Amino acid sequence: MPDISLTTLVLLCLAALVAGWIDAVVGGGGLLQLPALLLGLPHVPAAHILGTNKAVSIVGTTGAAVTYLRKAPVPVWTAVRVGLAALLGSMAGAFFAAGISSEVLRPVIMVVLLAVAAFVMLRPSFGVRPEGEERAPLTRARIVTAIVVVGGGIGFYDGLFGPGTGTFLVLALTAVLHLDLVTASATAKIVNVCTNAGALAMFAYQGSVYWQLAAVMAVFNLVGGTIGARMALSKGAEFVRGVLLVVVLSLVAKLAFDQWS
Repeated sequence: MPDISLTTLVLLCLAALVAGWIDAVVGGGGLLQLPALLLGLPHVPAAHILGTNKAVSIVGTTGAAVTYLRKAPVPVWTAVRVGLAALLGSMAGAFFAAGISSEVLRPVIMVVLLAVAAFVMLRPSFGVRPEGEERAPLTRARIVTAIVVVGGGIGFYDGLFGPGTGTFLVLALTAVLHLDLVTASATAKIVNVCTNAGALAMFAYQGSVYWQLAAVMAVFNLVGGTIGARMALSKGAEFVRGVLLVVVLSLVAKLAFDQWS
């Protein structure tokens, strides 16, 4: 593990705590945790930053997934199949990543995210199931679409570029499987565990993980993830919708800053 000051370690742990909370509610915790690691460890190779980030994130994501599974009606088998497709898609995206310029992708993703934000604001019923209403049945066509489009497509994006993957998963699962936002967020956690596990295995094989630092940060990420999942379950879809809008607009701002700074 690189030499870091106590102040830096405390700030990294706080970032992991908040990132775990954001990830559990609606995805997008990497918007905070990854930049925090980059700032806190400026002279560390990028591969080690990414590997350590994955080692931290998978703990919080798993904790959030377990919390959701205990209390939310999560379609587990569907989530696992989508997760395996996302794992394969991310591997394919990573294979092609070297030939793609992020400068080209950022404006496209910003436009998509702004359209998503406008849609969510103009459609307040999106992802909100009226009390007492039964969940729409998971037809074979919807499940296949989720595996191919959500799993393969967003998984490919995750390997190719990455920012906002968790948020895209929540939105896509809500739209394709007709889930409410809380159930979609819970399902996305299982998918995230699958993709994080694959990426972490590769980073670990390459020796690109600072395990001691990751272990300390992971404790805080787990606490944040567990608290976030419980808040989402107790406060419902409207709460998740509000956090979703904040995260989407923050992601747009982050991409814009990276594009034009």
